[in-house]
Amino acid sequence: MITTESISAIRKQVLAWRLKGETVAFVPTMGNLHLGHLTLVREAKSRADHVVASIFVNPMQFGQNEDLDAYPRTLSDDQSALVEAGAELLFTPTPSIIYPKGMEAQTFVEVPLISDQLCGESRPGHFRGVATIVCKLFNIVQPDIAVFGQKDFQQLLVIKTMVEDLSMPIEIIGVETIREDSGLAMSSRNGYLTAAQKQQAAVLKQTLDKMAIELRAGIQTDEVISTAKQAISAAGFDNDYLDIRNAKTFSKPSSSDAELVILVAAYMGATRLIDNLVVKLK
Repeated sequence: MITTESISAIRKQVLAWRLKGETVAFVPTMGNLHLGHLTLVREAKSRADHVVASIFVNPMQFGQNEDLDAYPRTLSDDQSALVEAGAELLFTPTPSIIYPKGMEAQTFVEVPLISDQLCGESRPGHFRGVATIVCKLFNIVQPDIAVFGQKDFQQLLVIKTMVEDLSMPIEIIGVETIREDSGLAMSSRNGYLTAAQKQQAAVLKQTLDKMAIELRAGIQTDEVISTAKQAISAAGFDNDYLDIRNAKTFSKPSSSDAELVILVAAYMGATRLIDNLVVKLK
């Protein structure tokens, strides 16, 4: 696997593949890779001739008092894992390469409406940072396909909307959330949890499963949410948000909806965890 922080080197290699008529899939990450990330790489490998990955801890998507400096950097281990999963090219730029004029002078991309809700409301500017870096990476790599995890459901919807709105010739693939044995969604932030906290955190998925049963039984969404919030609080979480949306439009649910998504963000101690569950009603 080639590892480089050079934009020109990435473009040169991708162009060489394209001149041979070969396809390229892309998996952007922030590193500290786990099985969830590697599943994305393997999915990408199954869909294209070549896989490009990136590792960049993007300062633009971190707010004040968030864990930018503490975010784990594990490049050597990540490289080994990516090789095993089938990646052939790894882009590891520095902030000065991505934002040479500084973030304050950086042109940005913003997806309206979707970006202002839930995670966007809790973390102002977060999705602007996500959309901007993903747009930049797409312009650098120019992939045919890009693969993302569905654990970050709102982020995935933001990226799909950006690609559609800006007429980018890229197919966006969402891959089902990979979970630990307890049901806890795999995340780099799980490493901040103690063993006891990990067991407690499994209540998130258990609560989502119960909510799905209640929704299919026709219980009103307000009642489902209220009961679930009590269960999460009783498990030791500090709830950030818990809501139900139309899985396609992200609008508030209506009686005609065929598919909903339950979304949750909650703190276990100082660690913020997110999860979601898509619920088919019809």
